[in-house]
Amino acid sequence: MMFHPLPESTRHIPDPARFTYPFCYTPHPLCLAASQILRAYLQEHAEWQTELSAGKMMGVLVVRHRGERGFLAAFSGTLAGETMHDYFVPPVYDLMASGSHFQQEQERISAMNRRLTALQGERRRQSLLIRPDELRQAREEELQCIRQSNEQARIRREALRKSLTPEALALREEELRRESQFQKAELRRAAKRWDQRIQEAEAPIQRLLAQEQSLTAERKERSEALQEWLFGQYRLLNARGETRTVSDIFGHSTPPSGTGDCCGPKLLQAAFQEGMTPLCMGEFWVGRSPAEELRQEGQFYPACHSRCRPLLSHMMQGLQVEANPLAEDYRKVVQKLSIAYADDSIVVIRKPEGMLSVPGKEPLPSVQDILQQEFPSAQGPIIVHRLDMDTSGLMVAALTPEAYLALQRQFVSRQVEKTYVALLQNPLPVGQEGEICLPLRPDITDRPRQLVDFTYGKSALTHYRVTALCNHHARVTLHPLTGRTHQLRVHCAHPQGLGNAIVGDRLYGQAAERLMLHAQQLSFTHPLTGEHMQFRWEYI
Repeated sequence: MMFHPLPESTRHIPDPARFTYPFCYTPHPLCLAASQILRAYLQEHAEWQTELSAGKMMGVLVVRHRGERGFLAAFSGTLAGETMHDYFVPPVYDLMASGSHFQQEQERISAMNRRLTALQGERRRQSLLIRPDELRQAREEELQCIRQSNEQARIRREALRKSLTPEALALREEELRRESQFQKAELRRAAKRWDQRIQEAEAPIQRLLAQEQSLTAERKERSEALQEWLFGQYRLLNARGETRTVSDIFGHSTPPSGTGDCCGPKLLQAAFQEGMTPLCMGEFWVGRSPAEELRQEGQFYPACHSRCRPLLSHMMQGLQVEANPLAEDYRKVVQKLSIAYADDSIVVIRKPEGMLSVPGKEPLPSVQDILQQEFPSAQGPIIVHRLDMDTSGLMVAALTPEAYLALQRQFVSRQVEKTYVALLQNPLPVGQEGEICLPLRPDITDRPRQLVDFTYGKSALTHYRVTALCNHHARVTLHPLTGRTHQLRVHCAHPQGLGNAIVGDRLYGQAAERLMLHAQQLSFTHPLTGEHMQFRWEYI
């Protein structure tokens, strides 16, 4: 049974007034109660523990059904190699169903992969037998010998021409010319013989390569067709009873792999199919953090943007949904912005936490918007560098194109000094310092999160020093020597960094009233006067 009643101890907790805004939320007490029950259930299954310890996202949806309040549970992807377990809601579409079109096509594609592997192996074997590189080397060596011989003959002919009288040269010229033509023809014939020999030797390899290319193209065509067909099978309901496929929802863009198999869509789909009323929802992580991304055991996380935002935006139509808390608090945040310094060329801003540096997807005023209003005569891009939305601190902006270019050069050449201060979740020895070097790249399935990636990530370097302990929190100063997105947040939280998330980091740690990361000090050279300028703002 996938509907699980909530315990008597939760009866005093009222229903939420509105459904959870899944992209930024604090878990409702009913979700917390449901998650505890689910975690206890997971502990009862020893056969799942190895997989769960490696990390998996779980989800709960509190619903009202036939007058009773309970919850539904879901896991992302598969569990123990299966898409269906009695305790959990079913998938939107069961990829694992025996004999399904998907399984049949997957087997065909798998057979192609096996055939490709065999062809590649045979091509490598043939290459070892034929050794085409050695043949080409032998060709070049022989042709080079012929070229050298021809060159020596040409030098002899030229010397002879110089030594002969005009009358004698006239008698010999035709002979010398024919000799030159013969030698050039011999070079061409030798090259042709070698090319034919190599072509004949490589024929089996080329036949195998042609088969590989044809099979690869066919596999690509089949995979794309299967993917398109698959997204047409994910038919998602909303609270109004309307159905749309994943293909319809994404339109002309290609849905990321795994779209429709996350917890949120599964939970809402099951609730709508069974006539249940969704009350609140939450997704939490169990197990250790993955190597690339940062997840904390038991921490609730927002639904991913790339896969789930388009789906849930459709599925929640007809529900009374909470407002985005970030948008709700934004008006108050804007009022906190202040100017520390301004002249005809630059302006230094005190940016509060919770404010965008530049316009984003949401229609919220940014630092750039406000500066354009405050300085209507400003020209050029204005914003030279950025701070994360959740980060407070000092920013310098340009009011002229010349100032922008001069400041940009300082940032690129690392002449600008930036000092951040942060409070970390756990204590560290005062005086500890060092450098953190972890390359970063965006998580393309869940922006704006960043991943540590030693293969494709861009270099990111941070110097840190622990300066104090504040209520069992380590207070650290951070000097980023590069300027990657979320660099300081990831470097603090990642196990290969400090392994100690910044307080209030809702992406890489635990949400709190605010992110305790602040750009405290900013030093640069004035782009017009050449004066060294330093600003400091004590805020944390």
